[in-house]
Amino acid sequence: MQKALIKLIYRHIINSNASSGIEKLVFDASYSEFLLKSQAYNKDLRFQRFLQMKDADGRANSLHYKTSFAVIHIIEDFHNKIPFLQNTLGGNIAFDNFHFELVESSISDKSVHQLAINFITGDLTLIEVMGDYLLLSEGDKRILTTGNAIETFMLKMQAGLSIMSYAGIPASSFAAN
Repeated sequence: MQKALIKLIYRHIINSNASSGIEKLVFDASYSEFLLKSQAYNKDLRFQRFLQMKDADGRANSLHYKTSFAVIHIIEDFHNKIPFLQNTLGGNIAFDNFHFELVESSISDKSVHQLAINFITGDLTLIEVMGDYLLLSEGDKRILTTGNAIETFMLKMQAGLSIMSYAGIPASSFAAN
């Protein structure tokens, strides 16, 4: 594969089977916020589920954003490291941005509540693909002097992980071939 400048997105689903303390905290905080904020779109309690509210009133789509208020401070405590995604040495992968998504919820059954946090990395230089593993370096490493070593890490491709942007780097502009 050609060397490239990429960004990764990692989608982490949290539901009632949350196992870590962080996941449980995010799950509980987002569910409480959903119950509070969904009242505006379900005043007569006709709907039990988020998707029903959204289908009946497109403004309920704002519950993704409104529910995220309850978890932003938790995610800020991650210090821009994805706690659910590690490199091959156990280090957490850095992220620049995230998007919160309410997948489904219910006003009467907490076990239905499900959310996704989509973490987006900054620029990474993809140096090589080795089977299921990506050899990466943080930042744009196109401007290198021949012979200079760069810091790298290995990341295994896995469920929920995807390359969201890809810009090939011509071999001539990558001096450390």
